[in-house]
Amino acid sequence: MSPDLPPVSPSVTAGLVEALSPRLRKRLDAGVAKLGARPVVRDGDTVRIAVDDDTDLELHAPGGTVTSADAIRCGCLLAPDCLHRAAAASAAPVAEDAPVPAAADAPDPAAAASSRTASGAPPGPRPEDEAPSWDQLDAARAVFGAAAAVLEAGTDGAGAVLQAELLRAAHTARLAALPRAAAAAVSVVTGVRAARSADPAYRLPDLAGTLRTVLGVAHRLPHTTGAELADLRGTVRQPYRPDGSLRLYGLFSEPVLTATGYAGAVTWTADAEGRLHTVSDVAPGGAGRATGAADRTVRIGDTALTHRELSRAGLAVSGATVSPTGRLGAGAGVRAVRASGVAWNAEPLGRLWATPVAEQVARALNGGQDLLFLDVTLAGTVREATGDCLLADCEGRALRLAPAHDHPALPYRDNLRLLAAARGSRLRIVARLTPGPLPRALLLAAEHPSDPTARVDLGLDRLQHADLPPATAAPATVAPVDEAPLHLLRRRVHQAVAGGRRVLAFPGSGAGDGARLRRAGLGTAADLLDDLHAAAADRSRDAFGRLLPADLDRFARAWLAAAVYTDEVERALCAEAWGASAEAVPAVR
Repeated sequence: MSPDLPPVSPSVTAGLVEALSPRLRKRLDAGVAKLGARPVVRDGDTVRIAVDDDTDLELHAPGGTVTSADAIRCGCLLAPDCLHRAAAASAAPVAEDAPVPAAADAPDPAAAASSRTASGAPPGPRPEDEAPSWDQLDAARAVFGAAAAVLEAGTDGAGAVLQAELLRAAHTARLAALPRAAAAAVSVVTGVRAARSADPAYRLPDLAGTLRTVLGVAHRLPHTTGAELADLRGTVRQPYRPDGSLRLYGLFSEPVLTATGYAGAVTWTADAEGRLHTVSDVAPGGAGRATGAADRTVRIGDTALTHRELSRAGLAVSGATVSPTGRLGAGAGVRAVRASGVAWNAEPLGRLWATPVAEQVARALNGGQDLLFLDVTLAGTVREATGDCLLADCEGRALRLAPAHDHPALPYRDNLRLLAAARGSRLRIVARLTPGPLPRALLLAAEHPSDPTARVDLGLDRLQHADLPPATAAPATVAPVDEAPLHLLRRRVHQAVAGGRRVLAFPGSGAGDGARLRRAGLGTAADLLDDLHAAAADRSRDAFGRLLPADLDRFARAWLAAAVYTDEVERALCAEAWGASAEAVPAVR
């Protein structure tokens, strides 16, 4: 996926790939790789790629997005039926489709109900009895089938053709008013592209979680009614509600760099009641935009504050609009001026750290805000498979603090390495909960080690050795932890996403794992693992002894069951590790 190209609508990419002949489809992945190495020149709304010395490929993107197949023009002799147009669309980031406008003659539900009541007609179906339409059922089946094909191939085998089929299914879901399934399907495609291009922002667990979402939504939707159906359908845009005047105090800023091709910065603030609000500047881009967005002016009102300055200052906002997730709107009626900030240990920010840790964790696992405000004592490092983690004591718990992002352009890991040398330092931190059997979080911001009134945004600021106080404690010794071997199942779930069904179909690939899970009392996990391997290896033959195609639906359902189970058990273990009430943590939807 090339960030130099303009985003292309999913329907455009799907249409161009579908129009290719079978012979050209086999060459599409090679064409994408070749096109990615060619020089790109931008001239206003037009992006030009030099296919060779005599041929140019142009992408016309008025408004920054390619919205029609005619906007991709190639100068080769085979155009418009050439490989280059489909390769360019497959190499470009995936654009967000515009919301589907409601039909002009669509009746208003409230007005229709009132009319039926006034005329004495029998009442219509109640909301709790509402069922998915035929179009939505067809779209859900298309999404499930396309996502199952991607899972069966794995990121290594899910080339541009399979990606285009999933984009086609996403477009169908959008037209059927299933924005949640459509958005998740597009995220799977962008995640697969990031994996195949070795993007540093790519994370296998994130792609596995997105694939779990799209398969879960498509699998459950045909059997759901009422309020749960509305949740599975999702919403196209988050509504903003008026919130009057707000006095906001800056907390910290964090860079945003996703595998889906978006980058920028988000600044977190809190109001006088301790409610969290965010000001974001996220757009298509790469690591350069993520590191530079902190010095851009925030997009709210007439203030000239940058994100970096807002994280330490404050805002007085009038006419504020706020989304359900706390994001501040930037409409024409919003006014904002700079105000003073406060230290983390002063009110009203101090009350964020006064909330009991177990209560904060229960709130995060309950689908609320996943930020944790903790007071910790640094204790050194602990080595893990993914690298060293910062070890800290948090109310007697051995807390593992990992970098929030591993991209080399962001200073997270370098800062954690320096903080590990300040053993014994007592710091106030902000972290993001990572559900798992051990207390674990991603470290986002911390008090300055030598100045408690200052703070460090660990993804934007770089600590120096001179900033650290001398270590006042010996390196901590981490005792071996007797944890449930749930990773045996989680590892197979992730292996299927990366390598596809064939990785789990090898004889003996899971030998001994099921027995170990049963000895640990995880009989259900062992059964799910056995079923996953059986579904991967199941290949029946026809009357002539030839292998028939694999049952993709069975394998996808077995994988989905294993993924849902591991998520639920990890959430329960996480609640126990932090001392949160497991009864207060509902199931993931």
